[in-house]
Amino acid sequence: MSGRVAVVSGGNRGLGLEIVGGLAAAGLRVVLASRSAERGEAAAERLDERRDSVTVAPLDISDAASVAEFATWLRLTFGRCDVLVNNAAVAVDDGQDAETIDMDVVRRTMETNLLGTWQLSQAVIPAMRARRHGRIVNISSGVGRLSSMGAGIPAYRVSKCAVNALTRIMADELRDDGILVNACCPGWTRTEMGGPSATVSPEDAAVTPVWLATLPPDGPTGRFYRDGRLLDW
Repeated sequence: MSGRVAVVSGGNRGLGLEIVGGLAAAGLRVVLASRSAERGEAAAERLDERRDSVTVAPLDISDAASVAEFATWLRLTFGRCDVLVNNAAVAVDDGQDAETIDMDVVRRTMETNLLGTWQLSQAVIPAMRARRHGRIVNISSGVGRLSSMGAGIPAYRVSKCAVNALTRIMADELRDDGILVNACCPGWTRTEMGGPSATVSPEDAAVTPVWLATLPPDGPTGRFYRDGRLLDW
C-alpha cells in the first residue's frame, strides 16, 4: 500500500474517522475529507501515531463546485487517487413515511447520499483509470436491500438502494480498468447517525470497508458485504 492515496468522504467522525485510521495503519496516505476543515483537523489529531499519514481537505459532496475544487486539489497535491471510500451521508427522515414525507427532505437525502457519491466517484475515476488501479467502496445499508425492503425512513432507504444500483453499474463499467467497486453495510453503528444504543462499534464497523479498500487485483467487484460476508441485493 506504500505510496497509494486514499480518500474518505465524511472522514471527520464516527465510522469515517475509523476508516481513515484503518487505511493509515495499512500504509496508505489518507485524505480525510470533511465539510469543515477545522473539524477535520481536530478529528485527525485524535489519530495519534497515524496522524502523520493523514491530510485534511474540505469537501462537501453535495456541492458540485466543492467536488470540482477538491478533485483539482487532489490532482495537484498527490497526482493520483487509488482508493475512494464514499462514506459521507445524511439520514434526516426518521419517523416519516413515503405517503407524507416532505419532498425537500427526499431531495436533500438524494443530493448527498446518491448524487454526492456519484459525482465524487466521477471526479476521481480518471486518476484511477490512468494507473489501471482503483478501489471504490460505497458505504451503503442493509435497509436499502430490495430483498428485505420495508416501511420506514423512506428517503434513506431509497437513497441507499440507489447507491447499491450505482455500485453494480460502475463495477461492470470499470472491471476492465483494474477498478474494483463494492458496497458494504456497516450495521447499526454507534455514531452520531446511529445513536448510542446501536449494537456495532465504529472500530468493528470499519473492518469490512478497510478490507474492501485494500483488495488484491483478483478481488471481488460489484458485491455487497456486511461483516466480511456476502449479502444479496
